[in-house]
Amino acid sequence: MKRKLLYILACPIDKYHPLDLYEFAASNDVIQHGLLVCPKCMRYYPIIDEIPRMLPDEMRHDKEDIEFLQKWKKSIPEKILKSGKPFHI
Repeated sequence: MKRKLLYILACPIDKYHPLDLYEFAASNDVIQHGLLVCPKCMRYYPIIDEIPRMLPDEMRHDKEDIEFLQKWKKSIPEKILKSGKPFHI
């Protein structure tokens, strides 16, 4: 995901802007892996292989999201791990 995209992204659920960004792997202005978080509704959206996965809850897969959280749990804030939406560990 290009870093400048952050300025136009909003939460697809409540339309809140700006989203918080947590970078796990990045180079220059491209984020390969990270997490976008809506501070209003506490929903998180993974960035995987440079693609932000900003799907509504009903289109997300719990197994994929939980695997992502477990893989990056050392870099993810505790509040997201314990109470993030739609899934947490």
